[in-house]
Amino acid sequence: EVQLQASGGGLVQAGGSLKVSCVVSGATRDEYTIGWFRQVPGKEREAVSCIRSNGEKIFYADSVKGRFTISNGNAKNIAYLQMNSLKPEDTAVYYCAVRKYTCSSYRTAMRYWGKGTQVTVSS
Repeated sequence: EVQLQASGGGLVQAGGSLKVSCVVSGATRDEYTIGWFRQVPGKEREAVSCIRSNGEKIFYADSVKGRFTISNGNAKNIAYLQMNSLKPEDTAVYYCAVRKYTCSSYRTAMRYWGKGTQVTVSS
């Protein structure tokens, strides 16, 4: 069974940084891409970024370009999202999800999801 665990969220002031992690178990990492999504209550879950197992970064949402960086960990079953210059509008629950072979920005295309980690940015 594929399981994902997102962690590392928290409360930070605007302009600060956080690094969230996603640990994937039960899957062959070489077959999966890992995507980060975020959701604010009452709004659709939106794609933030995605990375392939070979480290190729497929996309960043326009709202986070230049501020967020996705990366794979030394352990192939981990992916990170480094978030710098955080803004109050980045406040959301951040989820990681996996999909075989190719990245997608569509929530419905992702196969497995973690439970999410809350990121709160105060002004």
